[in-house]
Amino acid sequence: MIGLVQKSHREGQKEVTPKQIRDVLALNIGRPAGAHAPTPGPASVPGAPGGLPPQNGQAAFPGQFQQRPGMPMGPPGQGFPGQQLPGQPGQPLPGQPQPLGPKNSVSSQSGAPGHVPYNKFLQPLSECEQTINDLIEQIISDRWPIPQGHRPLRATGSALAVAVTLLETCFPNTGARIMTFIGGACTVGPGMVCNEELKSPIRSWHDIKEDNAVYMRKAIKFYDSLAARTVKNGHAIDVYACALDQTGLLEMKNCFNLTNGHVIMADSFESTLFKQSFAKVFERDVHGQLKMAFNATMEIKLSAGLKVEGALGCCASVGVRNPIVSDNEVGIGGTCQWKFCSLTPRNTVALLLEISAQHGSAMPQGSRAVVQFVTQYQHADGRKRIRVTTTARHWADMTTQQPQIAYGFDQDAAAVLMARLASFRASNENDSPDTMRWLDRSLIRLIQKFSEFHANDPNSLKINERFQAYPQFMFHMRRSQFLQVFNNSPDETAYYRHILFVENVGESTSMIQPMLYSYSFNGPPEPVLLDTTSIQPDKILLMDDYFHVLIYHGQTIDQWKRANYHEDPQYATFKQLLEAPVEDAQQLLAERFPVPRYIQTQHEGSQVRKIFLGK
Repeated sequence: MIGLVQKSHREGQKEVTPKQIRDVLALNIGRPAGAHAPTPGPASVPGAPGGLPPQNGQAAFPGQFQQRPGMPMGPPGQGFPGQQLPGQPGQPLPGQPQPLGPKNSVSSQSGAPGHVPYNKFLQPLSECEQTINDLIEQIISDRWPIPQGHRPLRATGSALAVAVTLLETCFPNTGARIMTFIGGACTVGPGMVCNEELKSPIRSWHDIKEDNAVYMRKAIKFYDSLAARTVKNGHAIDVYACALDQTGLLEMKNCFNLTNGHVIMADSFESTLFKQSFAKVFERDVHGQLKMAFNATMEIKLSAGLKVEGALGCCASVGVRNPIVSDNEVGIGGTCQWKFCSLTPRNTVALLLEISAQHGSAMPQGSRAVVQFVTQYQHADGRKRIRVTTTARHWADMTTQQPQIAYGFDQDAAAVLMARLASFRASNENDSPDTMRWLDRSLIRLIQKFSEFHANDPNSLKINERFQAYPQFMFHMRRSQFLQVFNNSPDETAYYRHILFVENVGESTSMIQPMLYSYSFNGPPEPVLLDTTSIQPDKILLMDDYFHVLIYHGQTIDQWKRANYHEDPQYATFKQLLEAPVEDAQQLLAERFPVPRYIQTQHEGSQVRKIFLGK
């Protein structure tokens, strides 16, 4: 398998096909490490009993192997853990199809932990942890010289294809993650996003709009095919991209969007931002289990009068249609079931429903609309669990019960839903201006229904109090990095949109409209307008836009700090004022994933522009 990949790297033309990888796996799955194809030998020479290595001077029978240091070894008579030696009863010879056991090896019994089989390539951590740590410590940079004016040869697509094929062959329909660490753009083989010459820059938004992105379409098609295979088998793909330039996240977006994988984007693997974020991936709950679930499927069930149009989130369609599925598809639609290859406690998904009753027909008085979610997933301990959530809401007539409808309106949730829908449309419409016009028309139609005004008199507009913050969200949404690609690379836009589709309502609203808090001697912190008028010399500002947490010291505060007044005991209140925003910022950093960039600045500092820009 390694030889195939390396050959692909050198020639730069041949692509390793899944069939080639499966052929190699078929020769090795079930064979102990170091075992090679049987060679002719004297049949009368006995091997060591129990599959143990032969003694000095004793020949080995065909297929026998030497155990390497650090390699797990099963009990005598069993050979490699969980496998039999080639040619033994019940085990096919090399090259023949290998029985992989039941496709779903996870126990569906809630009382017994699931049994996950393992083989030569994939083993329990307890069996190979020391070996893995030794191998990681021995990893060094590629010593192959890089010609001047060239990029390193990176075959990210080939490596990811090998990982996908390995997992789908060994553990189909079993929870698993592929962690991809990228230090630069793929420059050779399938999935390449730019060539190796530095004089040819990686694609920009201008190149994409002018259809000059040479490698983009082919790379997207390749990564989409990998994403479809991982979704089919319930495997998630995580991408950790750390580089100063783009790495190809735009082309790979469906690998982590459809599988709900983690994405971290930083400047370097040595940065504190990456290290803290990566450590959060392995956080455990009070029972010592990882805070993640695998291979989940969510099904929606609706009462009469409702149909589902689609879902907006990091999931994939299962393609199950029934009478409750609407013909009008919005987002990921055309199904009543969605697959989540990975789940975390922070994941959210938005579902869009439509009223299927005929126009003008009245609903029975006192009736309710019932929505039920049935979620099946593999817990981190290997057990399969089912969670059922049922909710009901009263029907209301828009013509006679408009106040009741307005009272139940959640403007924060509505803003996030519109942000996801607008981002989805922008991604599928090549970020055309049509998305912005659609957002404006939607806002106008909503305000027309829930406000009072006189024609040709702008000052007469009175918006229902339950809708007053919604226009502000839409104003900031139009200026946000989700719709404005100017000053953001294609990779950054793909990253920001992915986080929006994953996070909850509270965190998503801070992405759309950054929060700004003012700290002063006059009282506790208070929210202030995201405007330059909020910058005062005797106040400290804390801005949170989810991706950045910024603390700004006004001119007077900065002068007092430079004079070290906070170190004088008689100015203890000033010291407390300096510490208050820092403590709040540290709490945000501890709760958020990925960890936001932490910035401290002062009057006339270089980072003050982020407050002016609101991001």
